[in-house]
Amino acid sequence: MENNTNTNVPEKSKFKKFLEDGWDLLKFAIIALAVVIPIRMWIAQPFVVSGESMYPTFDNGQYLIVDEISYILGSAHRGDVVIFRYPGDTKRFFIKRIIGLPNEKITIVNGEITITNKDHPDGFKMVEPYINEKEFTGGEYTTKDNEYFVMGDNRNRSSDSRTWGILPQKLMIGKAFLRLIPFSTVSYLPGNYNQ
Repeated sequence: MENNTNTNVPEKSKFKKFLEDGWDLLKFAIIALAVVIPIRMWIAQPFVVSGESMYPTFDNGQYLIVDEISYILGSAHRGDVVIFRYPGDTKRFFIKRIIGLPNEKITIVNGEITITNKDHPDGFKMVEPYINEKEFTGGEYTTKDNEYFVMGDNRNRSSDSRTWGILPQKLMIGKAFLRLIPFSTVSYLPGNYNQ
């Protein structure tokens, strides 16, 4: 019986094969990093809810993906759930809801929020089906250009613009884009309620 195998072709050494496989793996890793790092730095990033200031909309420990590009390409809207650097310590991140937009007067009396702006000189009352408390503290606040007024949905347990002041736009990271964990609460644009 004749053997068709050509014994004159030398086999690749194990070391050379190892180097080729290693080079392929390195190329794959470089391509993956070239795709993942820009997405992570400028488009989306993970965020874990800590505390109960946004209850019942968000529970402690829920895992979110933050959309960072929307606020670069467009503007924030009333009702957006925003993640930002806390003005009192920019190493910390907070999650709150946008209540007041730039150049508005926000008046809170007996748990009722009235927004006064150029389009509504007599003011309009906010409708907020996402909160449980009907009574919470307030006052009168005014935003300027590139400033926002934010509040937690759990009004009586939230450190927000009522306490530490107006949020500068430059500290805003992005809005809640996806809720991933727990799996029973997976949702797109979780908590957003635009008026």
